Amino acid sequence: MLTEDLKVLLGSTFVLYTKTHGFHWNIEGSNFPQYHKFLNKMYDEIYESIDVVAEYIRTLGSYSPGSLGRMLELSIIEEQYKIPRADLMLEELLADCQKMIALVTRLFDVATQEKAQGIANYLAELQDLYSKKAWMIRATLNKARE
Repeated sequence: MLTEDLKVLLGSTFVLYTKTHGFHWNIEGSNFPQYHKFLNKMYDEIYESIDVVAEYIRTLGSYSPGSLGRMLELSIIEEQYKIPRADLMLEELLADCQKMIALVTRLFDVATQEKAQGIANYLAELQDLYSKKAWMIRATLNKARE
């Protein structure tokens, strides 16, 4: 059901936002200014999608989860309790972006089947967002390995 799938997306988005924001605060290294700025933009873009997803859940007649615990239960993204090195942060975010791409792609198909065109259109935008972030992270990691 689309509503329940959107709740998974909401929880996953919320956890990814929190993780990315934490990495932004704690990243270190010779590329700190670039990484810090990149992560700032990334968590801002993720944050913007949280409210949109929650409101789509409401338009479908369900209540949106609103507690941290529930977000964690729903999320396909795992929290990070440690402060990894910059390259490990980026590798983890790349893997998370790939999970989000798979999730929104699957949800796009569900929304299309349920004829929820507005939601499907938004999910396509999220697929583009996470695909672009994954590309940027891959490019950054490749440069870091030269």
